[in-house]
Amino acid sequence: MHYLILWGAVFIFAVIAECASLQLVSIWFAVGAAGAFTAAFFGAGFTLQFGIFVAVSLLLLIATRPLLKKLRVKKTPAMNADRDIGDTAVVIEEVHPELGTGRARNNGIDWIAVSEDGSVIPKDTVVTITSVEGAKLIVRNLNKTVQAEHAPAAH
Repeated sequence: MHYLILWGAVFIFAVIAECASLQLVSIWFAVGAAGAFTAAFFGAGFTLQFGIFVAVSLLLLIATRPLLKKLRVKKTPAMNADRDIGDTAVVIEEVHPELGTGRARNNGIDWIAVSEDGSVIPKDTVVTITSVEGAKLIVRNLNKTVQAEHAPAAH
């Protein structure tokens, strides 16, 4: 009779833990405890009960865990820096590839800045952020883009 109480308590504890976490971390143990409870109800010895608990829990874990991993959608949040792509920044230190200089400020944060096309970009120029590589902003000079679009066609 006391094994019925033991397996009933294990079952209830596992179900409560599962309900609290909602992460499918203890459901296998609840089913294993139900199997051991059934074995105890029919008079099986503790060794068999425990064997059923371990076997059922492990089999369910092995059988369902890979399936759950496939079904679980992995959300990879965009890094904060990735949200800056397409924004504008202001060059606060001349971007000069040969000298290895360049800094730009975006949303109050200073970044290392590198010209997308390798050109020199003067201080106080407004640039567009085209990508982020680690702690570097890859930028495009807006003024050159605007000038190129409005330049008269060569004859």
